[in-house]
Amino acid sequence: MGKVVAAAAVVCTAAVCAAAVLVMRHRMKSSGRWAKAEAILRELEEKCGTPTGKLRQVADAMAVEMHAGLASEGGSKLKMLISYVDNLPTGDEEGVFYALDLGGTNFRVLRVQLGGKEKHVVKRESEELSIPRHLMVGSPNDLFDFIAAAVAKFVATEGADFVLPPGRQRELGFTFSFPVKQISLASGTLIKWTKGFLIEDAIGQDIVEELTKAMERIGLDMHVTALVNDTVGTLAGGRYNNADVIAAVILGTGTNAAYVERANAIPKWQGLLPKSGEMVINMEWGNFRSSHLPLTEYDQILDAESLNPGEQIFEKIISGMYLGEIVRRVLCRMAEEASFFGDDIPPKLGDPFILRTPDIAAMHHDTSADLKMVGSKLNDILEVK
Repeated sequence: MGKVVAAAAVVCTAAVCAAAVLVMRHRMKSSGRWAKAEAILRELEEKCGTPTGKLRQVADAMAVEMHAGLASEGGSKLKMLISYVDNLPTGDEEGVFYALDLGGTNFRVLRVQLGGKEKHVVKRESEELSIPRHLMVGSPNDLFDFIAAAVAKFVATEGADFVLPPGRQRELGFTFSFPVKQISLASGTLIKWTKGFLIEDAIGQDIVEELTKAMERIGLDMHVTALVNDTVGTLAGGRYNNADVIAAVILGTGTNAAYVERANAIPKWQGLLPKSGEMVINMEWGNFRSSHLPLTEYDQILDAESLNPGEQIFEKIISGMYLGEIVRRVLCRMAEEASFFGDDIPPKLGDPFILRTPDIAAMHHDTSADLKMVGSKLNDILEVK
């Protein structure tokens, strides 16, 4: 499994660099400083190169780390966390359920009515909200109070189709997309923050308990029945629709993978083996690093200036949280060494994360239609006159 998913993820590095080249090339041709700018781009492409041989080296290195992570706690850069999910959905499930997905800078609340094998998903409603930047580095109470209030507001929109049987408490599945050491299916302590979050007082705390206390503070009658990583949740969703699904990969704000492992192949598992003989493993592969990864100077500087230097290296070179920032850093060098924007460097170009990955993706999409539009969008973001 490690070789397949590692190869797929590393390819993203080359794809984004290619997008950056397409976005910039229009401006380079019109700037009159083509040679120096082109040299910077050629160097970038070469350092981001992922030929088959390199992909195999990365995949082999990841496979070694996977085995080490399954063998013992702390024995690998990959935590290979036991999820306590030993049975995945079958498609027979019925009833009304809520889900909260805290995956990064946004979170989503979802309400679904399942109708069993024949009807599957009868009705589904959801709402997505952004988390204010100050709550990502504030206090646990501030963050979870904000989330609980949003969940309560969403519950208040519950229509007649979603009425619960008398005496039944609303059930909530909590998808929490950060490294957590699970204690049981419905509890787990936060190991560390990623994706730009850094709330020190929450580290080592039971995340379910924090959310439960926030819901109690506002009188929301809801019970968290399962705590899962977003990748585990994605795997469960895939299995709900297809019994052959055994792995899931997230490539979004962050990146991660989860898969179904044989329980007897997990040396660090203690206690009785589950009856199913299987266990879902949350790899936390964003923290993977290897000398074989194609790290550029831009990646290295971004890491050094991040909130968590030396950690989440794999995530920093391929995930949406950072790709736009990597492009900005390439543009900075081109502006300084090749006068890419003319004699004056746009002040906005000095703002970290001013270029978001969705902006870059949109520009890449537009190159096939109108290169002038790409340049115009870049000018708008950086307020180039």
